[in-house]
Amino acid sequence: LYLTSDYRTMTLKECLDECMEALDLFLNNRFNESLERLQPRVNESMYHALIYATVLEMQAMMTFQHDDISNAGNTMKNAQEVCQRVPLRKKGTFSASVGEDLILHAEVCYAECQLQRAALTFLQDENMVSFIKGGIKVRNSYLIYKDLHSFIKSHNCLKGPSHIHLEGGISFGVGAFNLTLSLFPPRILRVLEFAGFSGDKEYGLSLLSDGANGTNLRSMLCALLLLCYYTFLTFILGSGAIFLFFAGRTEEIKGNIEEAVTLFEDGCKAQQAWKQFHHMCYWELMWCFTYKQAWRMAYFYADLLSQESRWSKAMYVYMKAAYLSMLPKDEARPFGEDEVQLFRQVPTFKQKIAGKSPPTEKFAIRKARRYKAPSPVKLPVPVLEMMYMWNGFNVIRKRPELTEGIMQTLLEAERSFLESPGNEYSVDDCCVIQLLKGLCLKNQGLLQAAEECFNKVCSSEKKIKFDHYLVPNSLVELSLLYIDQGRREEAVKLLRKAKQNYKDYSMESRTQFRVHAALAKLKADPGEDEDTHL
Repeated sequence: LYLTSDYRTMTLKECLDECMEALDLFLNNRFNESLERLQPRVNESMYHALIYATVLEMQAMMTFQHDDISNAGNTMKNAQEVCQRVPLRKKGTFSASVGEDLILHAEVCYAECQLQRAALTFLQDENMVSFIKGGIKVRNSYLIYKDLHSFIKSHNCLKGPSHIHLEGGISFGVGAFNLTLSLFPPRILRVLEFAGFSGDKEYGLSLLSDGANGTNLRSMLCALLLLCYYTFLTFILGSGAIFLFFAGRTEEIKGNIEEAVTLFEDGCKAQQAWKQFHHMCYWELMWCFTYKQAWRMAYFYADLLSQESRWSKAMYVYMKAAYLSMLPKDEARPFGEDEVQLFRQVPTFKQKIAGKSPPTEKFAIRKARRYKAPSPVKLPVPVLEMMYMWNGFNVIRKRPELTEGIMQTLLEAERSFLESPGNEYSVDDCCVIQLLKGLCLKNQGLLQAAEECFNKVCSSEKKIKFDHYLVPNSLVELSLLYIDQGRREEAVKLLRKAKQNYKDYSMESRTQFRVHAALAKLKADPGEDEDTHL
């Protein structure tokens, strides 16, 4: 019998079946019905409590509203307490007995509660104590998953009707930890390994794949994590809003922008209960219209996000201003807005999440600073620069006409730049244009011309005053160009230079992860002096 207030109400299998039904409602956009199905037993059943809290946490993650985060945290804490009420939970040893089955389920639920509470701790508070508390929760969760995984692999557990859910929970936890940890650069991973963590990417993917292919309570979570990792390239299409979103992302990455737009719009129409799903679609729609250079439509979605989403209003307002700046000077602006005034507003919307501003938000604030002057110097192509930060030039690689359209915009910006008098931003603006031109030329197969553009940026290193991210990123792009040409040794040399010689520039973490990924692809040692940078 399953743990409830009187230990007799529902069996473990009955609870899991009801939770599966609630998840099915959730995946079919019936969010309120899902919560209503779970709510009556959140103080009795650990699985009801866990899934109920998980749904609330997903909402909190998307809204970033303090009340939602606090509510999710309290609910997850309650779920953890329900797990704690299972008799003999975590006495240090497990045994492959019938009575032990309930304890194993309680352990895996407890570990999942710990992990999700850690994520909420990072969101909720902005001090070092919160990071320490969150870190302790993560480590406790990791150790529980590790012990459970070792136990079920080394013992002949009795495989009753609920065992598939137990294995699914362990596969999700161990798989998620292995995959996530494997993505960190080597020097960070070595520190984590010293603290007892380890990560094997292929093993993590294998476990998540096993979990996703099964019919268990965590199948959806395993599938979603795999979708995120593969950038949504392979999945079984469903009719739920979130799966329509993934389908749209898949088409977008393939370069099928029109199909992507249709799917994102369908995702918005599929449900109205959670506006946060709409915001995910709005963000992608904004970029889809950016690739097509439909500036007004892109502005429309940036405006919707600035009004409705709490993720980063500074970023949304910056994008609104950037889109307006791409319009002809004499063309009327939507809603009578003015890009200069919007750019000046960007810093006022600065926020901190877990004590830090999002990197893209900091980038936008830095770029908008030049508009503080009474007669500001216009940013040449702010939309395309931000598009690079979100890897948009790879998206349009398979669409020659889109690349050509972007190239023409860059050439026009370059002509305007050359006709204007010099100023303190001249070198930086010139290098921005050269970097983006190089990406277009690479997409067009004009590799020698692309190489010249990247080299122009690198040779201007000492003259760049503000946009110090340009040189390390140009080195990365040049190295990727060399990889495509089979020039391995030259590529490795540039990647090591980008990794070791530059720091404290905009979006540094993103660039470092790209360097790490490229070196891993080449199976190259990051550098002999790596340990000196720990």
